[in-house]
Amino acid sequence: MVIGTHQPLTGPAAPGYSTISAGAKAMYSYINDNGGIHGRRIDYRVEDDGYNPTRTVEVVKKLVLQDEVFAIVGGLGTPTHSKVVDFLTTEGVPDLLVSSGALQWDDPKSPMTFGFQVDYTREGKILGDYIAKTFPDAKVGVFHQNDDVGRDGMAGLERYVPLAAKQGYDPANTDVLPQITALKQAGAGVVVCECVPAFTALAILTAARIGYKPQFVVSSIGADPRTLTALLSDFGKRAGAEVSAPKLLTGLVGAGYLPDIAAVDDPWTALFHEIHRKYIPEVPLTNTVIYGMAQAYTFGQALKEAGRDLTRAGIVEVMESGKLGGPGLTPFAFSPDSHSGYTGAYVFTVNADGSTTEKQPPMVTDRGDGPIQPAPRAGRPRRGQARRLTGRPGSPGLQ
Repeated sequence: MVIGTHQPLTGPAAPGYSTISAGAKAMYSYINDNGGIHGRRIDYRVEDDGYNPTRTVEVVKKLVLQDEVFAIVGGLGTPTHSKVVDFLTTEGVPDLLVSSGALQWDDPKSPMTFGFQVDYTREGKILGDYIAKTFPDAKVGVFHQNDDVGRDGMAGLERYVPLAAKQGYDPANTDVLPQITALKQAGAGVVVCECVPAFTALAILTAARIGYKPQFVVSSIGADPRTLTALLSDFGKRAGAEVSAPKLLTGLVGAGYLPDIAAVDDPWTALFHEIHRKYIPEVPLTNTVIYGMAQAYTFGQALKEAGRDLTRAGIVEVMESGKLGGPGLTPFAFSPDSHSGYTGAYVFTVNADGSTTEKQPPMVTDRGDGPIQPAPRAGRPRRGQARRLTGRPGSPGLQ
């Protein structure tokens, strides 16, 4: 079975995201080495689009028309993937687990497309509510990507906090001094980053350079501490500056919906560590790598549920069935009426040693006026009961 994806192995989103496909490939290798799924081995083909929409169109057409992939899985980026959804719909190619939280993946006009991560509006609500409760007197500003990442995220934030300043960035321009200076001049004591990791790091470094010390609150797409630590060190060296990444990150508030890399008592995290050690020990293990593994596992689970008589219509039916679970700390929204992914997130802070402390447990909500409430815990396996114990011993339970 051949599947494909477009990823930013180069370009402005590569710092921080280029290892997602490494994590996914490791999971697929693990599955293949344990007999595949219903006897099928997964041939995972990754095309580099450089986070350039024009290039995305080119590589996705290659995957569909030349490689004849069964599905596109985990295509990354809002500005990029939005340019190929209509093509995939017309070609009847399942477009699964998009690596973006934009609302547009949940659209009846795109019946083959399904999200994966929590959408930006749900996450914005959860972060906005947390900010309102934790920093009630602070002016709040937003530094955001100039597309659905920012628009959808702010739609959730503004349900709970007024925004004193909004500053957008273009991924092609790494000079963010004007935006960060504007946020400082607006008196924003809290700055919400709706940013890919590279621009979260650029915002933090730029703020430090001008003596601006806001409370950074970062959405899940750019909040992985290990990824940010590497980026801060790298960007600092390029600028000829001595950077203490731990000092800059201590106290940062972030959001997540998968178990943290350090949560080794979580059975899924233990599995991911095991796969990392066996297949990609040369790749630094981050929550970004774990994202790729979790995404690949979810696709594998869908294949298992689709059965031996696999069809494209059958995989879409499974995606809508509500049967998919796995590593996430909140449920998926998948149903015949929703193609949105995870339904919520938890909130954490970063400690001086790079570890994280959960400040608010996983919460779920909708994209409208619905309440924010604790995520149901039913269905997540306890230690020793991870869904990898059926079929061949040591397999992830996908045969």
